[in-house]
Amino acid sequence: MATKNLLESTTADDTAQGGGHAFGTAPVFLASVSTILGAILFLRFGYAVGNTGLIGTVMILLVGHLVTIPTALAIAEISTNRRVEGGGEYFIISRSFGTSIGGAIGLSLYVSRAVSVAFYMIAFAEAFRPIAPAFDAFFPFDFDPRMISLPATLVLGFLVVSRGAAIGVRALWGVAAILGLSLVMFFLGSPVDGHTVQALRPLDRIPNADPFILVFAIVFPAFTGMAAGVGLSGDLANPRKSIPLGVIGATVFGLVIYLLVTFKLASSAPPELLAADPLVMSRIALWGPIIPIGLAAATLSSAIGSIIVAPRILQALGADRIFPTPKANTAMAVGVGDTNEPRAATIVTVGIALVTVLVGNVDSVARLITMFFMVTYGALCLISALEHFAARPSYRPTFRSKWYLSLLGAVMSLILMFQIQPFYAVMALAMMVGLYYAIRMGRGSDDIAALFQGAMTQATRYSQVKLQASNTLRHAQEWRPSVIMVNGRTFSRSAPLQMLSWLCQRYGFGTYIHFIRGNLTAETFRESRKLRRQLVEITQARRSAIYVDAIISPSIRSALAQALQLPGVTGMDNNSILLECRADDDPEVLRELEEGCRLAAATRMNSLVLRHGEHFFGSRTNLHIWLTWHDYGNANLITMLAYILLGHRDWQNAEVRIFAAVPQAEASERRGQLNDMIDSGRLPISRKNLRIIPTDEAVDFDELVATRSAHADLVIFGFTKERLKERGVELFMRHQSLHDVLFVSAEQQVLIE
Repeated sequence: MATKNLLESTTADDTAQGGGHAFGTAPVFLASVSTILGAILFLRFGYAVGNTGLIGTVMILLVGHLVTIPTALAIAEISTNRRVEGGGEYFIISRSFGTSIGGAIGLSLYVSRAVSVAFYMIAFAEAFRPIAPAFDAFFPFDFDPRMISLPATLVLGFLVVSRGAAIGVRALWGVAAILGLSLVMFFLGSPVDGHTVQALRPLDRIPNADPFILVFAIVFPAFTGMAAGVGLSGDLANPRKSIPLGVIGATVFGLVIYLLVTFKLASSAPPELLAADPLVMSRIALWGPIIPIGLAAATLSSAIGSIIVAPRILQALGADRIFPTPKANTAMAVGVGDTNEPRAATIVTVGIALVTVLVGNVDSVARLITMFFMVTYGALCLISALEHFAARPSYRPTFRSKWYLSLLGAVMSLILMFQIQPFYAVMALAMMVGLYYAIRMGRGSDDIAALFQGAMTQATRYSQVKLQASNTLRHAQEWRPSVIMVNGRTFSRSAPLQMLSWLCQRYGFGTYIHFIRGNLTAETFRESRKLRRQLVEITQARRSAIYVDAIISPSIRSALAQALQLPGVTGMDNNSILLECRADDDPEVLRELEEGCRLAAATRMNSLVLRHGEHFFGSRTNLHIWLTWHDYGNANLITMLAYILLGHRDWQNAEVRIFAAVPQAEASERRGQLNDMIDSGRLPISRKNLRIIPTDEAVDFDELVATRSAHADLVIFGFTKERLKERGVELFMRHQSLHDVLFVSAEQQVLIE
């Protein structure tokens, strides 16, 4: 169904305006499949079968394609959502994750492609090893593969620089034909002397064979060439058609060929010969010399694919101004002629390839480059998975992979990186992180695209729906703070915002709404958005995990009434309101407290009233709780809030003391109850920090509190709506000798088990 949709959509899109050379699908397929069927197929696959056996090699193919197939599907999906311009994988990643992350991966990918030209040309020279004895006999010096690889690289580079990508694509047809002929003659060949098909044992391998993961690391890069053709994206007439068909076709074709070669090798030669002779395929083929010729064709076609693709990545990087100087960006971005041929970028690529060929020993660089490719493929799969989860309306590919396949590809890429070469995996990731920060500093911004925001939006949406649906099942034992605060004195008082942050940092969720008095107009709305941005900056600077917003309303009463009816932004209803005052506030502020507590009680929400001053919670080492005979119903909520405060790093060294003022007749009973709670762990204090104070109506409670808690950094009291109605807001002005005080009234049942 997905393929049918793809074909239907791409047929309609055939008339799309092309770019560059306006190539069709064939160059994408040829560039990809010629890179897949490269040097490792001819030189190292016999080694794999000899060391792991038929079953082991099939397992290598299957595990390796857990990365390559999801990546091919992800590329096909992303490329049918929008036109993929020049730069191939870099363009896809940078338009999804932003040019800072895309640039880091793109630079690494470019170097990998450029150095790959050298690898393939070095392997191309290995095809001439059979003539080494004759060469040594004729010349007074030994055969050196660089005698072949250096001039061949120069010639190839000259042709591509002078004639452009068209000459490379035409050459691909010729070398691909030779590659195909060599494979046909290999499959038509017979087993080596003394070996028959009947002797095939799937588990046979050499004694003391190399470990599976080592063999996998050696042959795995052969499977990762499927994205080579994506680099031609800027030169395709219809990328949305050619990229999916070319990449998926090359991946599937390559897997089939590798499976057939595995069975042919296992059934045609003993494991010892397979492991020892790099050119064992020539002993099996119908005509032996065709294998070195096929090796030369395979490596040359892979080199052509890389030398065409790498400059286009560099050109796209320059166009996005990734490099630190304007001259470098302009030089790399400029194209020549109607086809926008990246001549300067090609010259740079040829230079890198020549230096690498001259050095010759590039094993360490090869391992690092494998990691760069793995990061690229993992990023492509991650983009596809995130797009599925983000469900952005603008993301409408005509070909769709499955989110779990894309996620599997991303996870497998990361796992295999560390399984293959942990040291080089860490090096590659560290280099990319360094490049990312360097590019980000140069660009002056962190331009992560909307992809992660979309995924976060979807996660929030899903969580809200689930939490709301489970509200009726939530028990008192599972209570956690979901606190809302509406306050118009935000920028002159920092203690209320700080208290909200402490209460909701880890265990709950806080919503802070800045109140703007007035009517909703375009002008007041703009002001509210400006103030909201300031609030976001403040909370980020303080690392406060609370949600902030602004509300415009004619009065604080109407603002409170609106806010208390709003659903919680987490999907969990707000269960508490936080109000604030100072001891010297005017009556209007105190009336806000009374109104807020009354509205909270009407909506069955807990009321928290913070009275604060200049002390700003002192050293946060002493927290006192006062329980009285008037408010036993508040005890659990008060204790829970104290426990939550202790869980914050700012209060982690605090000592909690509980003072229970109870009638004389109940002192013994209350002491026993509280001691039981301490022993069972329901109260996070020790017995020495519990004080039972027998009292009666004749005791001066204010003096009692002042004597014991005058130096506490925070004191928590309970109150009831009946006491508030009886005594009014003067209730919150009691105990003037104390520093910061939190008054708590519980409207919900909170159990501490």
